[in-house]
Amino acid sequence: MESKSPNPQPQKPTPPKTQKDFLTHLEIYLSKRDGVDKLLKISRYATKIIISSTLIPNSQTPLLTRLKAFESSVGVSRKAFRLGKFVQDVNALRTTTTHTDSNLNLVLLIIAYAGEGLYFFTEQFVWLGKSGLIAKRHLVLLQIWSAWCEFVGYFGSVGLKLVELRKIDEEERCLVSSIDLAVVRGIGCGEEQGKGMKLREKKVMKRLSVVQGFADGLMALADIRDGRGRLSGPLLVSSAGMVSALISTHKNWISC
Repeated sequence: MESKSPNPQPQKPTPPKTQKDFLTHLEIYLSKRDGVDKLLKISRYATKIIISSTLIPNSQTPLLTRLKAFESSVGVSRKAFRLGKFVQDVNALRTTTTHTDSNLNLVLLIIAYAGEGLYFFTEQFVWLGKSGLIAKRHLVLLQIWSAWCEFVGYFGSVGLKLVELRKIDEEERCLVSSIDLAVVRGIGCGEEQGKGMKLREKKVMKRLSVVQGFADGLMALADIRDGRGRLSGPLLVSSAGMVSALISTHKNWISC
């Protein structure tokens, strides 16, 4: 008599992925320093747009005075949130420069992280000056140096993003060719299509980062020129700040 093999145990169904509700996601977002900083950035540049536009008539002087005080206070608060943030750029510079695949990437990495790190380091002293601990006469030089470091850092960051976009385009073209070949041969290509979707999402985020870099660079250039010049108008610079704030908020929200 043949022995019957035991019946295989039924596989347990994979539980569906549970999505965090809005309040849980918001709690995680606000627990991060960048999350609070970006909300402050939105409120600050929204206030600057209101001040620099004609939304409030000049007759409402007390309201304009309160808005300017609020904008200045938020700006000082954002600088306090950046205490020690330069260490992040030091670590990034130390780890990423050992894994670069070209001299161009190495140069851009050094420019981006060194510039941003020096900017955040200088901003600590700007905060101390605005808080009254350092004499006000040093603020002008500190702010100019901070703006130059920020501008150089964004120049390197935008260059890096453009190089990465070119690599994504090449990878996407190779993937499309593989998918077309698989379709002709009648072979399934579900995995390749999933990779293509991820590449398209990654490309969108990189493009947003480029736009953000240009917006931040425009604000840094306006600080360097002390508000003078055709591209340093208060409404234009405030709008660029709002664009940067919304893009960075979107990226941080997704990354939570």
